[in-house]
Amino acid sequence: MSATLPDKAQVVVIGGGVIGCSVAYHLTKIGWSDVVVLERKKLTSGTTWHAAGLIGQLRDNRDMTKLAKYTAELYAGLEAETGQATGFKQNGSLSIATHEGRFEDLKRRADMAGVFGLQVDVVGPQECKDLYPLATVDDVLGGIFVPSDGQANPTDVTMALAKGARNGGARFFEDTKVTAINHSDGCITGVETDAGAIDAPFVVLAAGMWSRDIASTVGVAVPLHACEHFYIVTEPFEGVSPNLPVFRDYDSQAYYKEDAGKILLGAFETVAKPWGMEGIPEDFCFDQLPDDFDHFQPILEMALRRMPALEHAGVQTFFNGPESFTPDNRYHLGEAPGLDGLFVAAGLNSIGIQSAGGVGRVLAEWMRDGLPPADLWTVDIRRNMPFQADSDYLRERVSETLGRLYAVHWPFHYPKTARGMRLSPFHDRLASRGACFSEAQGWERPGWYAPKGATPEYIDSFTRQNWFEHSAKEHRAVRDNVGLFDQTSFSKFELSGRDAEAVLNRICANDVAVPPGRIVYTQWLNVRGGIEADLTVTRLAEDRYWIISGVASQVRDFQWLKRHIPGGAEAALSDITEDWSVLGVMGPNSRTLLQGVTGADLANEAFPYQTSMDIDIAGVRVRASRITYVGELGWELYIPNAGAHGVFDGVVEAAAGHERTLGGVHAMNSLRIEKAYRHWGHDIGDQDTPLEAGLGFAVAWDKAGGFIGRDALLKQKDEGIGRRLVQFLLKDPEPLLYGNEPIRRDGEIVGSLTTGMYGHSLGGAVGLGYVENTNGGAVSTEFIQKGAYEIDVAGVRFPANVSLRPLYDSQSERVKA
Repeated sequence: MSATLPDKAQVVVIGGGVIGCSVAYHLTKIGWSDVVVLERKKLTSGTTWHAAGLIGQLRDNRDMTKLAKYTAELYAGLEAETGQATGFKQNGSLSIATHEGRFEDLKRRADMAGVFGLQVDVVGPQECKDLYPLATVDDVLGGIFVPSDGQANPTDVTMALAKGARNGGARFFEDTKVTAINHSDGCITGVETDAGAIDAPFVVLAAGMWSRDIASTVGVAVPLHACEHFYIVTEPFEGVSPNLPVFRDYDSQAYYKEDAGKILLGAFETVAKPWGMEGIPEDFCFDQLPDDFDHFQPILEMALRRMPALEHAGVQTFFNGPESFTPDNRYHLGEAPGLDGLFVAAGLNSIGIQSAGGVGRVLAEWMRDGLPPADLWTVDIRRNMPFQADSDYLRERVSETLGRLYAVHWPFHYPKTARGMRLSPFHDRLASRGACFSEAQGWERPGWYAPKGATPEYIDSFTRQNWFEHSAKEHRAVRDNVGLFDQTSFSKFELSGRDAEAVLNRICANDVAVPPGRIVYTQWLNVRGGIEADLTVTRLAEDRYWIISGVASQVRDFQWLKRHIPGGAEAALSDITEDWSVLGVMGPNSRTLLQGVTGADLANEAFPYQTSMDIDIAGVRVRASRITYVGELGWELYIPNAGAHGVFDGVVEAAAGHERTLGGVHAMNSLRIEKAYRHWGHDIGDQDTPLEAGLGFAVAWDKAGGFIGRDALLKQKDEGIGRRLVQFLLKDPEPLLYGNEPIRRDGEIVGSLTTGMYGHSLGGAVGLGYVENTNGGAVSTEFIQKGAYEIDVAGVRFPANVSLRPLYDSQSERVKA
């Protein structure tokens, strides 16, 4: 270790676990050698040292799987590179299924792996037995085997990464506690330690379960909380050979790993034990938590049935140690919102060893380039809301999320703990009308409505769920008549001031220099042309705009706009999300319904599409915006919260003469996907351009002053695009699509679906996805139309129709009626 603490560095990494060491290693690989790693005690002494060391590559989405795949490839050569043993071996992994839902989950994930060349074999019960002779398979339906998975020694891997980083110039300081993160004018300036200060323009917070408390000192939310994680290590016994694969019995909440002739049996139990509610002891270092055999006993009993040989094996070690978990089981990565130069890599949810390589690489490249090198939105630190860092909220939520690691990845599954954090003013009225609530960013949002006699609850399944027909009814009501939606969870910002137009027109790809009362659909792009946001901008006055975006990107979009307001500009930005309720009134009879509750003229000539104006309903002044996300005539009513009940009651009373229905988010999703409306975070993101996404119509190429990303788009326009977002409709009406399913063109995998939902008006499952030219050429209209397409669903190929234009109302005649 280095002896003298420097007074400045290019990067300071806080935390000497596997994540911090990987970040340092990869920073040196990109040529940043002036890196300092600070560890409060000893390297690996937090949670890394007691990790199980499983190297699994198959995650629940494409991008996380890619990062895990890179990690395995890195570890395979790390010992040869550094001379430091890692204990890495590729003995494969076997995951079994004991019920149909689990097996479909595994098969769908195996399909996804094929998109980027990861070999995953779907195997039957006898093959499971052959691969893992110690296991009983009487109740096993099948499983998946990943030959290139494996295991490693966590401490040795960390030391190898540290050695590689030191070889590249990084310096490590143990027993050096960071006491403060320094910053000025929204930018990082360095850190204070108990051994002195270090000036640095970049700080990486990779402090594991300490990260939340450290981040809170500078106003950054890093929601994570430690839970107790249990495993036992047996004495050696017959049948445990070095070539045994890692074995996961998800339905029994257990994993098995060969360890020098012994078996390490670990658990991810359904209800976990949070730890550290009173804070982490100051002297915590390689600490073990107290045993709780009663808590672990149910896991052991199930393990004895799965592996009878355990009954006669002695227990060498009973271990209990803390690991940090997040509210959504996804780790936190990226630049902290509102504090330039502070990067976070924490909350690894017990997959730190198998993720460390990928995390270190992408974070280093992100720091170098100023933009993420891949679609990392599912783990982006900017997805979090400030309330999620609350300790009471986290303690309740992580008791569930630990067990979700081994739960089936059901579609439309929502957490059951720490609910009711954000309620719209309509909530109680909707609940009394049968709403079954989903959850997003803390908002309780109606997923669907249970009619009389039905219970408003989700019953998980990959087939048609219990709410399928109820949501179909909501869908058809909007297509044929009128439906009402609670859209209060929209993110809402206001930008005002003399320079508001100039600021927005530089950020927006479309032209927002429009008369007051006009709504502009636009994207915000980065310098590479990638889509940072997808939203509408409404001009309220010459010096005042509203920006309306999705629920998930509230923090991200606000910070993107804030950081792109030039110094000295007269433009004030405020987040008004919590101030306004939104009631969507959608469908061909929406005009008739609303005309009955307002004296404003809603005729097409007086109130055309993409216009917004103030109207009065039930004595309340409401901002009515004629815009839609369902592909029908409709209005979004923006209501001051104080008047929300009156407007809702007035609209519902007027609707009594209509055969109307309330609609949930599932109906909205099925409606929007039929119209091929894109969803940011799934169909489009910062790695996709408007040209690739079919959104070139929303680009004002020649507007005065240009816009961020214009040069990159013009270059792509000249060179042609190698991938293109298109719409698919399965010819068979039975299968369901959820996203990530492989797309085949003439039998060859050319991409995967970004989203999928059943199209009740089109009579089959509908998906959006990017088609790529695997030969490297342009993806032209002719290329799309000449292919024969299939979608892989749980190992079965289903023929699909393809379209570059919306399969529903391709000319938008209904929207503009």
